Amino acid sequence: MFDRRLLYSFDWGFLIIVFTLCFVGGLTLYSVVEAEGFLFNRNIYIKQLIWYGSGFVIAIIIFFFNYKLFDKLAYIIYGLSIILLICVLIFGKHVAGARRWIDLGFFSFQPSEFAKIGLIIPLAKHYAKTSDSEGLTFSKLVKPLTLTLLPFFLIARQPDLGTAMLLVLIAGSMTIFVKIEKKTFSVLVAAGAVISPIIWFFLKDYQKLRVFTFLSPERDPLGTGYHIIQSKIAIGSGMLAGKGFMEGKQNALLFLPEHHTDFIFSVIAEEWGFIGSIAILFLFLLLIFWGFNIAYSCRDSFGAILCVGVIIMITWQVVVNIGMTMGLMPVVGIPLPFISYGGSSVLTVMIGVGILLNVSMRGFMYE
Repeated sequence: MFDRRLLYSFDWGFLIIVFTLCFVGGLTLYSVVEAEGFLFNRNIYIKQLIWYGSGFVIAIIIFFFNYKLFDKLAYIIYGLSIILLICVLIFGKHVAGARRWIDLGFFSFQPSEFAKIGLIIPLAKHYAKTSDSEGLTFSKLVKPLTLTLLPFFLIARQPDLGTAMLLVLIAGSMTIFVKIEKKTFSVLVAAGAVISPIIWFFLKDYQKLRVFTFLSPERDPLGTGYHIIQSKIAIGSGMLAGKGFMEGKQNALLFLPEHHTDFIFSVIAEEWGFIGSIAILFLFLLLIFWGFNIAYSCRDSFGAILCVGVIIMITWQVVVNIGMTMGLMPVVGIPLPFISYGGSSVLTVMIGVGILLNVSMRGFMYE
């Protein structure tokens, strides 16, 4: 039976932050669409609004179910995400040399996005049962490592190394948060230092080229370095207060590639300048700290770790996306949460929002 106390503990503050970020995303996407005019499919703006609406509905639906249900269904959810990743390799739509989408006719979706939530939930379940004050030992890390590597290799096969590496960052950050035994941590760091250079020899040529481009985009200004160079120009040209809404020249003259997805932050920086960029970063920081406060306030181990996993997912996406638009990280195709165009990305972070609201509003049950 639905507990009326939940209505009084609804976290309106957190939801307002999410709504504000979505509003900024919709506004920026409108600027992008109008800049391209008839050359661009204007339907993406309407589609994004539909995704926002669907995402909020999903978040509210999740609110009505106790988050403990995720604990019970953790491995079923994980199994479904693995099945979808296998399906995309077999039946996926082939676009630009990669299979990342499953086309259902009336819409397409990207299983690798949902795999993030599909990994966070079972990891939270495992760590809630195995973590202790002394930290995780090797034996307790075997299962999380297996849970992480399976989707990692399936996503890397698409190929989508950026999202695959994001899974590793999420799993690694959750593991560090839970705490690793000092001896085990030292051995893992040493092993990572030895293995990292070896990974280079297993990268494909285009992946190595991305690293070279990241280190020196000017070596091929009209080719592989074009994205980063144009993004830097857009960000720098915004200066303090920006050029104004829909007045960005890099955006309007179509010099900025992928400005509705990977490089949408560059559009914001050009139109709203340093002040607008800092305001967006402040909103993300507020969202992140609010999420960690929800985790800290939760007296249930599974709920706390689950919240940490969701916030870590959002945090790394923000860091990687903004980092690559500024040339601080390689271009790996990671969307900016709530703002970049993309139904799968929007729905995934909205599922995360629903989970955070769910845990936040049920704190009184486990005090």
